[in-house]
Amino acid sequence: MTELCRLEQLDATGSLGLTVDLGRGPEEIFVVRRQDIVRAYRNSCPHTGGPLEWQDDAFLDEEGEHIVCATHGALFRIDDGYCLAGPCRRQSLSAVPVRLEGEKVVLA
Repeated sequence: MTELCRLEQLDATGSLGLTVDLGRGPEEIFVVRRQDIVRAYRNSCPHTGGPLEWQDDAFLDEEGEHIVCATHGALFRIDDGYCLAGPCRRQSLSAVPVRLEGEKVVLA
């Protein structure tokens, strides 16, 4: 079991950037939480391949409803990483499987 973070670490911004080994060496990912939904994605925009956050651990729009790419403003659903608006519309973020174990977010 690889623990990524505790739920309380997501309270301040709703998201947290991390570097983890997913089997091919270190990769940049982020964990995002909205209410009781917790998901993780690779920190790579499908349009540019660049990172999504505009500052450390800032992956969500002001309302905390969508993941937003800082480079061009693409909006992604938290639930499944699907792009709703922007140049990568109808593409999706690359999901990282996670699950909750009590108050811990772990790799699935």
